[in-house]
Amino acid sequence: MNANSPAPVAASELAAQVARLVQSTPAYDLHTHLYDPAFGELLLWGIDDLLVYHYLIAESLRQTSLPFADFWRLPKTGQADLVWDALFVRHSPLSEACRGVLTTLHALGLDVRRRDLPALRQWFAQRNLDRHITECMELAGVRRICMTNSPFDPLERPVWERGFQRDERFAAALRIDPLLLAWPETAAQLREWGYAVGNGELDDRAFSAVRRFLADWSRKIDPQFLMVSLPPDFTFPGRSPAAQLLQGAVLPHCRDTGLPFALMPGVRRQVNPLLRMAGDGLGLTDLRALENLCASHPENKFLATVLARENQHELTVLARKFRNLHIFGCWWFLNIPSLIDEITRMRVELLGLSFTPQHSDARILDQLVYKWRHSREIITRVLVDKYSDLARTGWDTTPDEMARDVRNLLGGSFEQFLRQ
Repeated sequence: MNANSPAPVAASELAAQVARLVQSTPAYDLHTHLYDPAFGELLLWGIDDLLVYHYLIAESLRQTSLPFADFWRLPKTGQADLVWDALFVRHSPLSEACRGVLTTLHALGLDVRRRDLPALRQWFAQRNLDRHITECMELAGVRRICMTNSPFDPLERPVWERGFQRDERFAAALRIDPLLLAWPETAAQLREWGYAVGNGELDDRAFSAVRRFLADWSRKIDPQFLMVSLPPDFTFPGRSPAAQLLQGAVLPHCRDTGLPFALMPGVRRQVNPLLRMAGDGLGLTDLRALENLCASHPENKFLATVLARENQHELTVLARKFRNLHIFGCWWFLNIPSLIDEITRMRVELLGLSFTPQHSDARILDQLVYKWRHSREIITRVLVDKYSDLARTGWDTTPDEMARDVRNLLGGSFEQFLRQ
């Protein structure tokens, strides 16, 4: 052995080192549905919001014969009571969404064994929001939260327009789903706001007006990237309004500003409309659209996460072929331990460290705690196995090298991609 080579590390010590690093390294959560506290009630938090999370609504309504319409007529506390009774009292809370609630409550120091929902409500009612934000971020090990911000949201837009003191812990992402997926209605809205898109024809005049709109909102909210959720059958290039607007306005804006464009395909909206937000499903995406975007626009940067498990291998291979593509997270229905483990291992084996394994997709502030705690356990296991594989080849990874690797996986690779 060379005198300068690191000394071999015992298997137990290696596992302990990796666990310490993964648990102590702050993460950049690059996709959430949380809000800067200046947005008031748009920032959801507390036990009732945890319980009426749409995952739990869909799960609980499988356990009751209550008509869906009657459920939606209940106040939030009534809905939370029903979910608690169905999933935590009458059945063991084994699903990932249920376990997550318990992980969060336990981490906050609450006694979940009592099964006392009124006591939990009382505890949250006494919390100071700013201190609660800080505590949740500390328990989750999150240093920065990237929001999802839509200028088309009638509740959100006025907050941006009147201005506010930004909380530096919260970064923005400019979401443009209505622009791409509901063009006729959005064109009318843009005209009302003073953007000369004409009569809705997708021509140079409309593209110019859309670029001005994107430039105005990029200055206003200072986004990390632009983003859209797409149906599985999205194609590019194409004659759809979405494809034409991407080509004529969105991609030129992103190229000129250096902002990545994030695509999140695979969503099938309202598979069961009776469930409202909980009624969305997924479908297998044709990833040739993403391939064509990366190939035909090498000067643009793309972020991507895909909803169907069956798309994950192809997506990872695409990231090997295009350095202007950064893949991230196990999104939505993939955010369960068995699939996070499978997908993270595959990505490490194909990409090394040039991806971001997880984001929380949190809609409720408190969810940061469990989503990151559960994901860190999996990331730790994957890294321990991979470093052990290296050790068997004679390559011993130093603690400094491990710390560098963990920083990259928990946001460093994403931030480097933003700077490219």
